[in-house]
Amino acid sequence: MIFTYFVFTVKFFVYNNANVAFYAEYRNDNNMEMILANTIVQELEQLIVIGEFSDGDRLDEIKLAERFGVSRTPVREAFQKLESSGLVEHLPRRGVFVRHPSAVELLEMFEVMAELESFCARLAAMRITKDGIRQLEEANKTCQVAVENDDYDHYYKENERFHHIIYRQSGNRFLEDEASRLHKRLKPYRRMQLYLRGRLEQSMKEHEAVLQAFKDGDSVKAGKELKDHVAVQGEKFHHLLASMKKNSE
Repeated sequence: MIFTYFVFTVKFFVYNNANVAFYAEYRNDNNMEMILANTIVQELEQLIVIGEFSDGDRLDEIKLAERFGVSRTPVREAFQKLESSGLVEHLPRRGVFVRHPSAVELLEMFEVMAELESFCARLAAMRITKDGIRQLEEANKTCQVAVENDDYDHYYKENERFHHIIYRQSGNRFLEDEASRLHKRLKPYRRMQLYLRGRLEQSMKEHEAVLQAFKDGDSVKAGKELKDHVAVQGEKFHHLLASMKKNSE
C-alpha cells in the first residue's frame, strides 16, 4: 500500500511538473506574440502616418505577416490595437481599412488634448507627491540623454512616461483615463512632430519648465506650460501637416 502511494505521488509529481512546463511555454509564447504585436503596431503606425498606406487602403493580413516574418496571430492583435486607437477600421466580411483623420479632426483632437493635459497639470501641481516629482526628474534625465544621442524613439518613450506620470498625479482617475485615451489616439502624430528640426531640443526645454512649475507648486504656470507644450497651433501645426503631405507624396 505504501508502494502504491509512492508510485501515485511520483506520477502526480511528474504530471504536475509537465503542467508547469506547459504553462511556462504557453506563457512565453503569449508574451512573444504580445511583443511582436506591439512592434507591428509601431511599424504600421509609422507607415500609416508617413503615407505608405493611404486613407481607405485595405490592410492585407497575409501580406503583412509575410512582410514582418511572423504568423497571422500577432498581425490580428496589432489590427485590434490600431482599431482601438482609431487608425484603422474593421468592416465585417470586408477587412481592415486605414482611417486617416482629416486636418480639421487632427487640429480639434490636439486642441482637446492640450486642454486635458493642462487640467491634469493644474491638479497635479496641487497634489503631486515627492515620489511623483522624483519620477518626473528621472524621466527628464532619460529624455536628456536621448536628446544628446539624437535617439528620437527613446525620447518619445520617456516623453510618454513623463506625461502619464502627470496624468496619474492629477489624482483624478476619470481625467487620467480620458487623457490617456486621447494620448493613445494621437501617439503617431505627436511622435512625428519630434522629427521637425529643433523640436527635440525644444520639447526638452518645455519639459524642464513644466517640472519647475511642479517644484514651485505653481498650478497656473504648470497648466500653461503643459498646454503650450502639447498644443499644435499656428506654425507648428502647419509644419506637421506639411510633413504629412510630403511623406504621402
